[in-house]
Amino acid sequence: MQRSRRPRERTRVTIREVAEKAGVSAMTVSNVFNGTGKFSAGTRDRVMAAIAALGYVPSSAARRLVGAAPARVGLLYAGVDSMFIHAVLAAAAVASAERGLQLITRKAGSPAEALEVARSLQRSGADALLLLPPFDTVLSGCAEFAALGLVTASIATAAPLPDMITVRIDNRAASYAITERLAAKGRRRIAVIAGPQDHSDSVERLEGCRAALAAHGLSLPDDLVVEGRFTFESGLAATERLLALPQPPDAIVAANDDMAAAALWVAHRRGLALPRDLAVAGFDDTLLATRVWPPLTTVRQPIDRMTGRALDLLLDALRRPTGEGPPADVLEAYDLVERASA
Repeated sequence: MQRSRRPRERTRVTIREVAEKAGVSAMTVSNVFNGTGKFSAGTRDRVMAAIAALGYVPSSAARRLVGAAPARVGLLYAGVDSMFIHAVLAAAAVASAERGLQLITRKAGSPAEALEVARSLQRSGADALLLLPPFDTVLSGCAEFAALGLVTASIATAAPLPDMITVRIDNRAASYAITERLAAKGRRRIAVIAGPQDHSDSVERLEGCRAALAAHGLSLPDDLVVEGRFTFESGLAATERLLALPQPPDAIVAANDDMAAAALWVAHRRGLALPRDLAVAGFDDTLLATRVWPPLTTVRQPIDRMTGRALDLLLDALRRPTGEGPPADVLEAYDLVERASA
């Protein structure tokens, strides 16, 4: 197998070069970058234009050497309205404050925007990045992202990544467990509202469902799999489609709690008795799981613990010299939480 070659490193643009192009002092560039000191709007515009033109990014190592504190962590997440993302944002805010970190959050509307948003986080002073799917697999192995030199951690991804810290659960095993529970209780036509298949965790959850059904001699035909977007709205559309089938399912496994809650909503509207006519299970165990009726049977993903562990590992990596072995891969335990929906 031919080994891929490491891209040739480009010469880093210095702050003095930016200052020269903008016609200001290096201190003024630093003030604009960090939002400190006094400068006019015109000066800011000239500096930002020079930064963009030259592709300048700050040296995180240099900032740490001069004692810049506290460290800043950028959190890059998808612009999707889901309880999981809200829970991660809340957990990251608390965990950062407890560790004396500054948290900078940015959302990207699509995977194509991930690299530019990562650059904007670094321009805002981020020393390290925390990513959520799908941006981890989008940026892993990307030479342009590697050139930024940012220590990076991903939470809730599906597998170890060669260039990022990963903190995750076994998505396939968790999905297997919750699907197996439904089959063991006598459900025979089990449908899946899958997550976006450009998310590695979504792929693993779908495969876990397939494996559990196969273990019980059950199939998962194409008409019983509908891809959602991890949103309540996509869960509504998916459930309407499933329940309109000539042979509707007697159970639905959704790839997150938002879509599972939507399934309950549609079932109620159709007059189904839950869980007698339809069992529903979710994933994540967000606050929403106990705010619906009946409360959701779901997989508990330890969001607070995963987020805190990822930040601790980022801090450790910032303090160590580079090149000390592969990045850490932490597999956290999940729980199957049984409630009244299934």
